[in-house]
Amino acid sequence: MTSLRGADAIMIEAKTARRGLALVFTTLLLDITGIGIIMPVLPTYLRELTGVSVSEAAIEGGWLFFVYAAMQFLFAPLMGNLSDRFGRRPILLASVLTFAIDNLICAVAWSYSILFIGRVLAGISGASYSTASAFIADVSTDENRSKNFGLLGIAFGIGFIIGPVLGGLLGTFGPRVPFWGAALLALINFIVGWFFLPETLEQHHRRRFEWRRANPLGALRQMRNYHGIGWIGLVFFLMTLGHMMYPAVWSFICSYRYGWSEQQIGFSLGVFGLGGALVMGFVLPRVIPRLGEWRTAAIGLAFTALAAFGYAAAWKGWMIYAVIVVTCLEALADPPLRSLAAAKVPPSAQGELQGAMTSLFSITSIITPLLYTGIFAWFTGPSAPVVFGGAPFVLGGVFMTLALVAFILKVEKPVVPRNVTTATANDGARV
Repeated sequence: MTSLRGADAIMIEAKTARRGLALVFTTLLLDITGIGIIMPVLPTYLRELTGVSVSEAAIEGGWLFFVYAAMQFLFAPLMGNLSDRFGRRPILLASVLTFAIDNLICAVAWSYSILFIGRVLAGISGASYSTASAFIADVSTDENRSKNFGLLGIAFGIGFIIGPVLGGLLGTFGPRVPFWGAALLALINFIVGWFFLPETLEQHHRRRFEWRRANPLGALRQMRNYHGIGWIGLVFFLMTLGHMMYPAVWSFICSYRYGWSEQQIGFSLGVFGLGGALVMGFVLPRVIPRLGEWRTAAIGLAFTALAAFGYAAAWKGWMIYAVIVVTCLEALADPPLRSLAAAKVPPSAQGELQGAMTSLFSITSIITPLLYTGIFAWFTGPSAPVVFGGAPFVLGGVFMTLALVAFILKVEKPVVPRNVTTATANDGARV
């Protein structure tokens, strides 16, 4: 009888884990779709709101990304530590609701300063990604952690298929309409989460909240206590430093270099997302068991650098799609990196880890908008030394190459015991 009760408990826990993964996937999907909706119209919206040229609008857009990232850098460790204390669910729901409010502010903004305030608010509570990562770590095992983290990439991929395409279509009715659409999606997201999103951090894994650990420097210092995390953090930082050129300047480069409309920009982002989603959904689960997390991450990082240089060399619009097809394996980099990091940290510190990684992400997000939009404006403005709209891609490729080198030289390959049985009774409790 006791064994039957134990089996029932395992089945219930497995169901809860599956439902939790499905719900957090849906939450991220709607969140990323909401972000993607506004990307195609941002150049037009800023030019309409401020009355400046596309080069100057890129700088204005850079400041919006900058303030969002700065707030996220300051507050992400706080959110991560709060989720380690109170659970993942309340933090995730608060983030989603604030995203809805932010988009409502942007939809009705009558000046650039109002847009700025909206992005400050969004950055303060923009903890959905880091909390979702901790959520996934809670319900994962060593054997399926990379595959489950791949759900983040699939959500991003599908979100960037639906969001930009939908944003391009909505943008035909005016540049403010996509913001209304993003707000509606976030509100639906909040309602779904409120009724169905489970809590995954058990009471005995929660820890006392400490202010000294709930700030960017404290969270990053705390990570030094875990062997090998520092080098993984450096690789993640360099990779993200390069990758953040895409949200910063993709729309501006495509508008300037190829004369694309909002719909064309949205479609290109959709194809970009589709490639990533297909790799995450079909390639990653097959590659990880054969090559392991370390080699998979190395392959992904190599294609990430190759892609950046490919976009820089694409002087015709159709070449963008050729580069996407050839380099879509870049999507393999992020999930195994996150899994390698999560494996080094106990359950009670997963929120803190993801908050620290979000802080690294936010540091790059603070640097890159002004950096890449400044490079773009410099190489496309009236005083450009050489007119070259793809210059930001070259710089991004350099950072990604450095990430690959650091990974190969410094990140240790995990030691896997020879006789490991992955199909254990306990594995049935997690997905």
